[in-house]
Amino acid sequence: MSFEIDVEKRLGDTRVSLTLQAGEGATVLFGPSGVGKSSVLNMVAGLMRPDRGRIAVDGEILFGDGVNVPPERRNAGYVFQEARLFPHMRVRANLLYGVRGEAERFGDILGFLGIGHLLDRWPGTLSGGEAQRVAIGRALLSRPRFLLLDEPLSSLDRARREEIMVAIEHVRDVLRLPILMVTHDPAEAERIGTRVVRM
Repeated sequence: MSFEIDVEKRLGDTRVSLTLQAGEGATVLFGPSGVGKSSVLNMVAGLMRPDRGRIAVDGEILFGDGVNVPPERRNAGYVFQEARLFPHMRVRANLLYGVRGEAERFGDILGFLGIGHLLDRWPGTLSGGEAQRVAIGRALLSRPRFLLLDEPLSSLDRARREEIMVAIEHVRDVLRLPILMVTHDPAEAERIGTRVVRM
């Protein structure tokens, strides 16, 4: 799996510009708040349109050359800074909402994320770490080609942060799903990133 990203976008007084080519593993966009890291993820996901540029995954153009593939057809798993679970649905229903095709991986994903005991809980009763693990599970159950992580650890305490780091490492090393992650924390970038891009 390879990413090719060459985008430019003006957001008010900020000009976001990034060119990179990345392969398997975890590519981490690292830098201070406000430089456009999350905007790059949104452009890759199709939630924001670049002013100019090209985005391709495994040679398939998602944006550029007259192409703009809609978000639902980009096959990206996206985990936001906040878990964004549906509050009116229990954990099981939140997880199954993302299922694409057969759910044969359901048990495996519950196991490595350690969320099997949460299935009957409401999102409002979950800790921050539990909610993020459910959000990661929902993203993985959609059978994505790649995973986008937008500062998934920033609102968590140290213990919960370690739980999510271990889960991300499992996705990177065992599931071998390509990851594009945003962080402003140098320790996170060093630990997770097989490649770190400073912005």
